Amino acid sequence: MNPDFSRRRFLRGLGTLIALPALEATAPFAARAAASKSGAAAGAAGAPPLRMAFIYSPNGKNMTHWTPKKDGSSYELSRALAPLKEVQSEFQVISGLKHEKAEANGDGGGDHARANATFLTGVQVRKTAGADIRNGISIDQLAANDIGQLTRLPSLELSCDEARRAGNCDSGYSCSYQFNLAWKSDTTPLAPERDPKLAFERLFGGGQGPEVDAAKAQRDFYNKSILDFVMEDARSLQKHLGYTDKQKLDEYLSSVREIERRLTDADKFSKTMPDYQKPTGIPGDYKEHIRLMFDLQVLAFQTDTTRISTFMLAHDGSNRSFPEIGVPDSHHGISHHQHSPEKLEKIAKIDEFYSEQFAWFLTKLKNIREGNGTLLDNCMIVFGSGISDPDRHNHDDLPVILAGGGGGTLKRGRHLKLRHDMPMCNLYLSLMERMGVKTSRFGDSTGPLNEIG
Repeated sequence: MNPDFSRRRFLRGLGTLIALPALEATAPFAARAAASKSGAAAGAAGAPPLRMAFIYSPNGKNMTHWTPKKDGSSYELSRALAPLKEVQSEFQVISGLKHEKAEANGDGGGDHARANATFLTGVQVRKTAGADIRNGISIDQLAANDIGQLTRLPSLELSCDEARRAGNCDSGYSCSYQFNLAWKSDTTPLAPERDPKLAFERLFGGGQGPEVDAAKAQRDFYNKSILDFVMEDARSLQKHLGYTDKQKLDEYLSSVREIERRLTDADKFSKTMPDYQKPTGIPGDYKEHIRLMFDLQVLAFQTDTTRISTFMLAHDGSNRSFPEIGVPDSHHGISHHQHSPEKLEKIAKIDEFYSEQFAWFLTKLKNIREGNGTLLDNCMIVFGSGISDPDRHNHDDLPVILAGGGGGTLKRGRHLKLRHDMPMCNLYLSLMERMGVKTSRFGDSTGPLNEIG
């Protein structure tokens, strides 16, 4: 074997840097390098690294159709969770988690802003619509500060909403609270990327600078795939690979090209619609937008480009409608259901829609082999909302799913019903332990949630 080959992690081309998926030929070196840098964060020598993702679903749930009637491993999926049937063995539903700091606690209205802002911080945010915002560091960024140097990107922040960092959005709360999940510090939110085309360039575009921008312009002008610029390097690499690695690399490059094709289709759609105001690269179809973002997270984890991601499907208080599933109404509007059977039925349909997209994401992760298992086996993915019943705007008994195996440390295929309200931050403490990040307290935590393992 070429002595330099064992250290290779990227395919390189003009203004292009594509991380390689885990290959048998590079596994021994990669494991030793990761272990020497991070210890527990890299897992045992020879084991794949752990990844952690947080996915936010807005406006609470129809809790009657969300919460399973039984707990334990013999539970049956509720209506809202039914789309996850094929991956039921890959996650645990957790009932009884609470975000106390999302409650008013003397601050009056603004539950939607607090739901978003507190979801990953566990902090009572300062009520202001001005520049004097104050929250807390989010759990993803706490992890990124510790292990982010192990990957090309410390973390990845995505959303299907346009980023906002100023203005009054909810009852005197700054828009920065409602449109951001990740907070680098108590005063600095990290704006998520909405455009999948720009997120793709961030993952595979090779960085920033005049040369990179010129290369991107050249690819766009000649309608070239990003892969066209790395194929020479890929062909050279394949000479040193065995059959299994060649097949894995071919499948990976095909998935990259498929995402590019879908982004190009979205681009063409926007250019052929003179009155279509969405930015280039953002699909007109919401489901396709979500799935493109999920695809990018899969590629980022598969190639170890990052181990930490956040994805806000929509901000809390979102007025998005869902005519494609028979719900032309504003989501936020019907969330104030006042026990109306018609509105509750429409909320249930939206809940099923979001569960369907999450199931699609988990299936993609499950279908990628890694080490002796799958990519999903080495993930810890929190899917949930900062509100439970949207009519009450309550922040206890939150709808939460914890998916993935956590490198063999998480139980799956069950409904975990906690016996009393438990701080959501206790769950985060337990995830930090598994990531190898040492912290004795986070937000309003009272101790790790040992029941998940």
